[in-house]
Amino acid sequence: MTQSSDSCKLKTVVVIGAGQAGLSVAEALHRQGLRPLVLEKNKIGFAWDQQRWDSFCLVTPNWQCRLPGFPYDGHDPDGFMDKRAIVDFLRRFAQHVGADVREGIAVRRLTHSGGRYRLHTTEGVINADHVVVATGGYHIPKRHPLAERLPTTVRQLDACDYRNPESLPSGPVLVVGSGQSGSQIAEDLFLAGREVHLSVGSAPRSPRRYRGRDVVDWLDRMGYYAMPISEHSDPRSVRAKTNHYLTGRDGGREIDLRRRALEGLNLHGRLSTIEADHIGFAMDLAENLDHADAVYCRIRSSIDSWIEQQDFERSIPEEDVYSPCWHPSTATDPGLDLRHTPLAAVIWCMGYRSDFSWVDVPVFDGSGQPAHERGVTTSSGLYFLGLPWLHTWGSGRFCGIQEDANYLAKLISLRVQRRDASQERLECTAILGS
Repeated sequence: MTQSSDSCKLKTVVVIGAGQAGLSVAEALHRQGLRPLVLEKNKIGFAWDQQRWDSFCLVTPNWQCRLPGFPYDGHDPDGFMDKRAIVDFLRRFAQHVGADVREGIAVRRLTHSGGRYRLHTTEGVINADHVVVATGGYHIPKRHPLAERLPTTVRQLDACDYRNPESLPSGPVLVVGSGQSGSQIAEDLFLAGREVHLSVGSAPRSPRRYRGRDVVDWLDRMGYYAMPISEHSDPRSVRAKTNHYLTGRDGGREIDLRRRALEGLNLHGRLSTIEADHIGFAMDLAENLDHADAVYCRIRSSIDSWIEQQDFERSIPEEDVYSPCWHPSTATDPGLDLRHTPLAAVIWCMGYRSDFSWVDVPVFDGSGQPAHERGVTTSSGLYFLGLPWLHTWGSGRFCGIQEDANYLAKLISLRVQRRDASQERLECTAILGS
């Protein structure tokens, strides 16, 4: 993986981003006889290595880590990789692909004119016939709009900046957001003996194991992960859904916030107000916990229904009906009085928004999201890969990126062949007419 300037040179295909999406499409293009240039602004594996907390693990089993021609090859297929193993897996995949990856080169602006794309990078300008944007869809952390009202004595950080409980000042910690990151970070702090307050939103939760198998195993057998987004009744709402919370920590287990509340984790509803000396929460904690449990139970019921349709599975023992172990008080939540209970830190786990402002090509839908059909935009030669629900649930994950990468690689190869054939016909016409 060398670094050198390609200023103003013409490339057939340039891939922006060397994560699992960018490397996968590079591998697929290699099989089509094309060798793309892959630009990575940091180093391969940077986000996994530098933007995850120390105890981070995947929530999907290792057997689902299957990149093109490079399935999981470890000794624990039912386990869950920690971040060091993920980085190692991705870097070994990069070596396997052998792509022309240039690390430390950022694309500042992408423009289109004269039938070609112009990449303005930190090391000069590169022209390309085809560009694959494989930078994912999670770029800028979200914070509550009133976050700036917090006292300067309270340390504020985003989920991508949290590392471990010891890295925070002593004192209570407020985690805002109960999706995968928020629930896992709150647990990480709580298990370390910290006083933790968690602002619970509408994130759904999932079983970890059910009726003898990991829930991911069941959903994979049921075809859920291969279901195209076009087959969902409301594709737009599917793309906006929050991921279910559970964990791969300690060999993989459920996260039951009600049980954690019994053990001493302080749960609140959505964060509603921030003043210099007070943080207020909405009275929707019970509603949000009930919603998470309803999704949890629906997943179990869908597995039950599928098992009933499979004669060979009917002998699998049923499990007890779920029953909540804790209910929040019906009294008004007084919130946090910062004068009497000073917070050490607030960790914002409210998700991320996309930032494609550097793509100066009219392919967006008005909300900052690229308008595409399975990654193919209306601007010929410009593609997106690795976005959540680009085609299926697995589009932004290790398990599903191969199918999307193959699709784009075949399309790009066909377009290159047609362009070459068209150019050859023009040259022949010029020769015959001279």
